[in-house]
Amino acid sequence: MSELLVDFITSLDGYASGEGWPGFWGLEGPEYLAWLGEQPEVTYLMGANTYRLMSGFAAGEVPTGQDEFRPEEEASVDELTQATKVVFSSSLEEPLTWANATLVRDDAVEAVRKMKSSGSGLLSTIGSLSLCRSLLRAGLVDRFRVVMFPVITGATGEERIYDGYPDVALEMIEHRTFDGRIQLIEYKPRVLEHPPLVVSE
Repeated sequence: MSELLVDFITSLDGYASGEGWPGFWGLEGPEYLAWLGEQPEVTYLMGANTYRLMSGFAAGEVPTGQDEFRPEEEASVDELTQATKVVFSSSLEEPLTWANATLVRDDAVEAVRKMKSSGSGLLSTIGSLSLCRSLLRAGLVDRFRVVMFPVITGATGEERIYDGYPDVALEMIEHRTFDGRIQLIEYKPRVLEHPPLVVSE
C-alpha cells in the first residue's frame, strides 16, 4: 500500500508564496538543499494550476519579478521534470507537454484512494492547495510535512494554505532545523469532527 505525504513549504505566517519573492524565499541553505537531494523517489500529485505553473517553469518561463532562475531553482525544476507526476484536471487537454506527467480526469479523492490501495512507494503532493485540502478531509493523508522559512509575508503573501481546512489534530513524528533558520515539522494528521472535549476534574 502506498503512503501519502502532503508537503508544503511556507512562510512563517502560512503563505505558499509571495509576490516578488524568489523560490524558497531566497533563504535556502546548503543543509536544506542537501536534504532535498536525499529525498526518496516519489510520485507527485498536483492539480491544474500547479501543473500550469511548474510546467511553465520547466519550459523556461521565469517567475514574475525575476530576470532568470537561480541555480537552486533550476535544479529543483529539473528534478520535478524527471519525476513521475499525476495531474488531476477536467480543464487540461491531452497530451500533457511536461515529461512524465499523466492526466487523470476522474475524481481526485477516489483516484488517490485507488492509487494508495493498489500501489507501493510514496505519493506526495506539490502545491495544489485545494487538492491537499480534499485529500486531508477524506482521511487519506498519512503524513503532513511543513518546512517553514523565516519570513513573514503579510504584505506580499499569496496562497494562504490553511483557509477552508477542517480542524485537524497533529501528532509530531519528526522535526529538524536546517542551516540554523529553516524549520521542518512533520505530523501524523487526524481530522476532527469537533474540538476535543475538555474533561473537568
